[in-house]
Amino acid sequence: MTTSLLAIVRDRAAVADYFRWPGELDLTRTEHVEPVHLASGLRLEAFAGDGGGGTYFFCGEGGEGRPILFADSEGGAALLAVGLPELLRLLLAAPWWRDCPTCTAEESDEAAVEYLEDEPALLAARDTVAATLGLTYPTAAEALARLHLTATGIGREFDLIYTPEGTSYRPLIG
Repeated sequence: MTTSLLAIVRDRAAVADYFRWPGELDLTRTEHVEPVHLASGLRLEAFAGDGGGGTYFFCGEGGEGRPILFADSEGGAALLAVGLPELLRLLLAAPWWRDCPTCTAEESDEAAVEYLEDEPALLAARDTVAATLGLTYPTAAEALARLHLTATGIGREFDLIYTPEGTSYRPLIG
């Protein structure tokens, strides 16, 4: 039986700490700040949150291979990845993805400088976490290109609705 990636992240303190910061993926935070649903009717399953009130959702039925949508606490949402391995690779390669709304190399380079100034051991920690998970990760530019393709391609089919008003969340990636 294969151990799930979520279980490894949850059970290994150093891995959980890395994804909590700088990854902003906290598996102990699973409540979204407001009632939401997908326009398509697909099931949403919150599995993690961030420090600002955002929530990561698995979409549809199944396991860790399902599409993953992120909704922030300010009315923005984007499909980030198809499957947990892809999300974790994004967070390993470019934990600063939120600072890159158009997913350009220039945005990534600027954000990376700031992150590495604040967290000089970030790259070493990232490599240790990736090895623990048995994951390879792309360059930040490759990860952001994939994020952009996912969010603006198939992500358009994952329209998140604020249930009380029936209004769509705005796209986080453009």
